[in-house]
Amino acid sequence: MNSTPQPPPLPASPHPVAPPQHGPIASFFIWIWDAMNFTRRLILNLLFFFLLFVFLLIIFAVAIGGGQGATLADRTTLILAPEGKLVEQDSRDALSRALAGASRDNSNAQVQVRDLVGAIDAAAKDKRIERVLLDVDQLQPSGFASTDEVARALQRLRKSGKQVVAFTQGMTQGQYLLAAQADELYLDPDGYGILLEGLSGYRPYFREGLQDKLGVDFQLFKVGEYKSAAEPYVRDSASPESKEASLFWMSDVWNRYLGQIAAARKLNAQQLAANIDGMAVGIEAAQGDLNQYALQQKLVDGLKTREEVEALMAERGIADDKADGGFRQITLGNYMRHIAPKLPIEADTRPQVAVVVAEGEIVDGDQPRGVVGGETVSALLRDARDDDNVKAVVLRVNSPGGGVYASEQIRREVEQLKKAGKPVVVSMGDVAASGGYWISMNADRIYAEPNTITGSIGIFGLIPNFTRALDKIGVHSDGVGTTRWAGAFDPTRPLDPEVGRVIQSVIDKGYRDFTGKVAAARKQPVAAIDAVARGRVWSGSQAKERGLVDAFGGVQDAVADAAQRAKLGKADSYVVRYVEEPVTPFENWLGRFAQARMGMVMLQESAWLRGLLGMASPELAEPLRFLEAQAQDRNGPRVRATAHCFCGP
Repeated sequence: MNSTPQPPPLPASPHPVAPPQHGPIASFFIWIWDAMNFTRRLILNLLFFFLLFVFLLIIFAVAIGGGQGATLADRTTLILAPEGKLVEQDSRDALSRALAGASRDNSNAQVQVRDLVGAIDAAAKDKRIERVLLDVDQLQPSGFASTDEVARALQRLRKSGKQVVAFTQGMTQGQYLLAAQADELYLDPDGYGILLEGLSGYRPYFREGLQDKLGVDFQLFKVGEYKSAAEPYVRDSASPESKEASLFWMSDVWNRYLGQIAAARKLNAQQLAANIDGMAVGIEAAQGDLNQYALQQKLVDGLKTREEVEALMAERGIADDKADGGFRQITLGNYMRHIAPKLPIEADTRPQVAVVVAEGEIVDGDQPRGVVGGETVSALLRDARDDDNVKAVVLRVNSPGGGVYASEQIRREVEQLKKAGKPVVVSMGDVAASGGYWISMNADRIYAEPNTITGSIGIFGLIPNFTRALDKIGVHSDGVGTTRWAGAFDPTRPLDPEVGRVIQSVIDKGYRDFTGKVAAARKQPVAAIDAVARGRVWSGSQAKERGLVDAFGGVQDAVADAAQRAKLGKADSYVVRYVEEPVTPFENWLGRFAQARMGMVMLQESAWLRGLLGMASPELAEPLRFLEAQAQDRNGPRVRATAHCFCGP
């Protein structure tokens, strides 16, 4: 056998090579470098495994049904039990809403009017929904106008042939307006009863406490004897003009409310009002039992516990021992996921009617949801103007007003939309007063509910002075200025009468601008507008009689009008899109995951995962009250007119 000769081994080195030696400074930096490399690899590995974990969860969630929630079979009962404050626009960001819903955290729950109305209208057409069990005990209506929109949707639901049964443990009169629309209304025999009280408008007045006790003086500059927003700072009680105006519109809203209840419950409105006035006698006759009193007044159809109502639902529907209550059902949240569009609205090729929501006080700059920022809403309107897919715009206004300049910014954008050939229709919510009317007046058409609170066309300025308050504690202001105006607006110095003349002149000019712009927009003489202005508040019905509003209706009516003006054809030939602040792709992705069935399970069971996802949610700072923000803005203009209405039902 042949063998291949092997080369001889190399001789060993008599002096092995030692690793290079580093000095202490070089060794320190090498150690830092190694530590950074280790940290980098650790972070990347943790991120990789976290993303892999979430990815697998999503795959699993999609495999078992994705975001559809509970199944929806034939002859299902929809549990219509909204929880939270009824609002035009949820002030939370998309991710916070998803996380709150998935974790069952209702501490700051909010229900959008459009979502609730949309779900009710969808149920009216859905053959799988046999009936609705209505429970509005946890819903907090914010005004009668928005409540009316939901009530009309419930009326449409009943007209479609779907039975509506309501249950309550006790409710406010705002909640009762909704429950009264049901075919049958049952009250728990041990509940809290139903008391219809009427409307009121009482406020604390601070003049004595601020001026006499603390030495804080306020000087009010205004135009309009009915402009009463700042009266509490300079009076000890409401002015006669304020009481006259408030009682006038409140009586109109309340009488309409009584008529709605009477029509829904087949009662006599006059007798209903008489029973409310004589409530004490009626409750005494019922031996103090508010539930029996409600039954005797025919406000409810019977006294039943929740278990008895659920047994009734099981008897009329499909019994299901595995379901809560023992009958086939679907919750409002799960039903809304069923009816949600499967594709983003941007993928729809049909022309669009854009809806921009202006809810909250109107202030300068960029603001979060729940506050109408002059820059923020203006930017949304510009987006609608620049978007070729948007053919018409609806501006939904639910605002008591605020800063004049911010209001004017938004009004100008409405004008620019019209100049661009895009119709603009305003839909007023619960309140569209003062600055809220300012941003509305230039629309092609203004819709309001009869119970909307609007008007308050007036201007005021409120100047605090702390001279006497500082004197009480031995603090005094002194110094020099190059002119008589230098430091004249300092609240620690007495207000010079000449400064007061300047401020009043600015307020007068603001009022002339306000009434002049309204006159031009409404095509009426300035004198006619002044006659219904002067800071006076009107109900929507009264405003329509005085030419400040064009028609009654809600968002759907405004959308249909805008589409008709843009010649978009029938309702199925266009799509309605709410133009809101954009959501980042990451927020959108996490929000969809949180709404999926598996995501909801994970969030409900894992506090750690809720906290981890919560870190991606932006903080929503609680906005300061309007007057506080004005007082604290020391870098803003010295003289600032305000168009604000502290009004509400």
